[in-house]
Amino acid sequence: MTAPVGTPPRTVRISDHTGLRVQPILRAVLLGELFAPSEEIWLLSPWITDIDVVDNATGQFDAVFGDDSVTVCRFSEALARIAAGGARIHVVTKPDNHNQPFLSRFRILAPAAEVIEAPPVHEKTFCGDNWLMTGSMNFTKKGMELNDEAVTYTVGGSEPGQARLDLHHRWRGGSE
Repeated sequence: MTAPVGTPPRTVRISDHTGLRVQPILRAVLLGELFAPSEEIWLLSPWITDIDVVDNATGQFDAVFGDDSVTVCRFSEALARIAAGGARIHVVTKPDNHNQPFLSRFRILAPAAEVIEAPPVHEKTFCGDNWLMTGSMNFTKKGMELNDEAVTYTVGGSEPGQARLDLHHRWRGGSE
């Protein structure tokens, strides 16, 4: 039996030198999830900021947000909307004051989502049913816009499923 075929992974090296940014990939992932949510989504990042992820000031994503008059969608709101669409969301981060504005808002917007605050977490991974973003970047403004970072984005293939299984086993003890 052969593994499912996916598109080749794309590595984005974010920095002032390359001029590349990860925001268009993250926005595409989140918009795709808003239309067709994954069954399960994992977000691991030692530090998380409630960054703006979808700029809808011109109304180009009104079809996604429906009757809501959303001009800017923040990370916590996008994840909460995806959870409302049926995805089980797990967020793993450090218990650090830096993360509290994101976590506080996310817990209010998505009370059924799981938040694990674990001091040893250092991995940076965001994955759903059929996609995987992983690399050195924290999901913060600094990580996405200022620091030199590398993020690999994979669609299809066996990597997203394997990552979800590994994360489930590691952070949920294989239960559920």
